[in-house]
Amino acid sequence: MNQSLVNHFQRRRTLYGRRQSRPLKDRQKTLFEILLPTITFSSAENESLFNQKPIWVEVGFGGGEHLCKQALNHPDITVIGCEPFVNGVGSLLNQIHDFNLKNVKIFQNDARLLLETLPSASVDKVFLLFPDPWPKKRHFKRRFVQKETIKEIHRLLKQDGEWRIATDHQGYATWVKEQFDNPEISELFKQQRQDIYARPDVNEWPETRYEEKAKIALRKSAFFSFVAK
Repeated sequence: MNQSLVNHFQRRRTLYGRRQSRPLKDRQKTLFEILLPTITFSSAENESLFNQKPIWVEVGFGGGEHLCKQALNHPDITVIGCEPFVNGVGSLLNQIHDFNLKNVKIFQNDARLLLETLPSASVDKVFLLFPDPWPKKRHFKRRFVQKETIKEIHRLLKQDGEWRIATDHQGYATWVKEQFDNPEISELFKQQRQDIYARPDVNEWPETRYEEKAKIALRKSAFFSFVAK
């Protein structure tokens, strides 16, 4: 994405939360300098990349555990991971290097900046796993799942494409159900999972560190699967 386009979106979007929590280790600094530039997603790649393999997108990949396992289990697809948090990117870079992954792209910024540049009906799966729930009512507008974002994801997904959402925050789970129950949205997606609290097959839906923390804290996690109509 060229800088003028980034500046344009940044005037319209506000990214909340920290960008970095602790200093990067020397190995991660090296990977940022050498590896990251070679796998950074650019909108200039759209035509060539999207004509080659199925595309999956993970919004806010955190430590990268889920994204890495999906890339390992599905070498025939390309996964684009979005994450502005520096330490999360550093963690994923370690895994990409250690497993010699060749099917991962990184977009180190707000995922909404990426989504608005992607072609319609170009993505096969989207993942939003354990996002910040922004629990205070005055912050609900910061939640990723909003009517306009849902419409944007629908635009990107191919017919029968899937959007997976997981959360251990009951208020956020209720919020997700309410957003997708909106008549304007229910025409676009069908929820596939009858019991959202039943844990999907871990081989198909790998765990993240955030899910593990939720289990330790005895918090129940909800798992949604919305398929584009």
